Order: sequence, then structure tokens, then C-alpha cells
Amino acid sequence: MTDILVAFEEYLSVTKALDALTVSSYLADLQQLASFTAKSLTGLDTADVLSFLSTFENKRTLNRKLSAINTFFTFCHRQNFTDEKIRIPMAKIPKNLPKYLSPEEIMAGVEMIDRSRLQGLRDYALILFLYASGCRISEALNAQRSDVLEGWLKIRFAKGEKERVVPLAPVALEALEAYLAEEKMSSSYLWLNYKGDVLSRISAYKIVKKYLGVSPHVLRHSFASSLIIGGADLRVVQELLGHSSLETTQIYTHIQKQNLQETMRSYHPLS
Repeated sequence: MTDILVAFEEYLSVTKALDALTVSSYLADLQQLASFTAKSLTGLDTADVLSFLSTFENKRTLNRKLSAINTFFTFCHRQNFTDEKIRIPMAKIPKNLPKYLSPEEIMAGVEMIDRSRLQGLRDYALILFLYASGCRISEALNAQRSDVLEGWLKIRFAKGEKERVVPLAPVALEALEAYLAEEKMSSSYLWLNYKGDVLSRISAYKIVKKYLGVSPHVLRHSFASSLIIGGADLRVVQELLGHSSLETTQIYTHIQKQNLQETMRSYHPLS
């Protein structure tokens, strides 16, 4: 059984290129399943798996467990480790409209920043950088100066270890250049604290929360929402966000529909 898990771990890391945290979570879920059933994983049937899953009431937690389990048994079946192919459908979760800010709300927030000091230049540039690139906060904090070249941002430490390149808006580039011109610390990273160390996630959260009242991830939603409302193709948005599946990006089509409804109500004489 240990050999199979080692092979599965290699499959997740190399073939599927999942990040280390996801691989660790998958293996932990499988160990939890084995402990619950007190059986070898390759000896389980659908009834055993359903019995384990019935202990979870939260559908999101249930689907996280299922993702690991389905991936494992698909791998085992392809490698002829098991005769039966176990695959259980995911639980249906209502798609909530992601919280996002309008461009006007974001610009009104950043205009409050005092840019006469280095910290203000950094905070202003960071917020515009997040909104202009749509990158995750972890991707932003891992970004280095050499990753910004000729108006493009190379995201090297993306989720699932998949690299991508996104264009940056001129206003965000100007803010970044103004900040870096004053930042005298000798570091290859973009976002630093007053000690010259890489800015922490909690510090970045506090910066965005202070001026916009939301988490950094809302700026990622705002980036995607602005593109969708503006008429951008869904597959282009998928590529810019670094989503491996178009299904993940499709949640933003609800925003497009909502925008169309609001436009109709505002301007159509029969509304």
C-alpha cells in the first residue's frame, strides 16, 4: 500500500503538477479514509467510501475529500491496481456571486493613500498591481523585479506550479515604477516591509483592508468581473486568472447577467 501511495504522490506532483500543499492534503484525506474503514485502500468498494463521506455535512468539505478519493481511484484503475473504478459525483453547491468592487470604488480607495512616503507609494502600487494583474496574493508576494518586463508580469509561482504571463495596465506600471524608484533596499522581490524583508500575507491583507475594506482576494474577483462586464471572452479571463478549468471561471458569467439585468432595468422603457 505504501508503494501505491508513493506512486500516487509522484503522479500528483509530476504528471498533474499540483502544488505541495494540495498533494499533502490529498494524501491526508486518503489516510483518513483508510483509518475510518480500517481496510486497505485498494480493497475498498463504493459502499465503504459512501459510508466515510456520510460523516461530513459540509458540502465543500465533502467535495474536497471526493476530489482526492476520485483522483486516487482513477489513478489506481488506470494502473491496474484495482478492478473496480470507483467514482462518486460531486455534491452540488449553489454558486454564490463573488464579492467584487467597481473600478470607481477601488480608485476612490487608493486616492486616500498618502504617497509622500515610501510606505504610501508601496501600498498604492500594491493595490493597483493586484487589481491590474488579477494575481493571487501569494503570487504577488513571490513576484520579483525581473518578473516585470516591458509591461508584462511573469507569474512563476502560480497555483499548481503553472507559469503564466499577464499584461499590466499603464497606471499600475507607473505606480510600481514610482515605488521602486524610492525603494532602496537591496532585494530582488517587489513588495518589502520596512526591514527589507518580503511583505507578509497578513501585512498585505491589512493594507488592502485599510483602504478598501476587503481582502486582497476580492481584488482578484474585481479584476475578473471588470473584464467580464467589459465583454472579455471567458477563455481569455480563464487564462489570465490561471484557472485550470473553464468551469471555475464560469462563476463570473453570473456577474455579466446581473449587469445586463441592471442595464435593462435602468434604460428600457418597459422595465
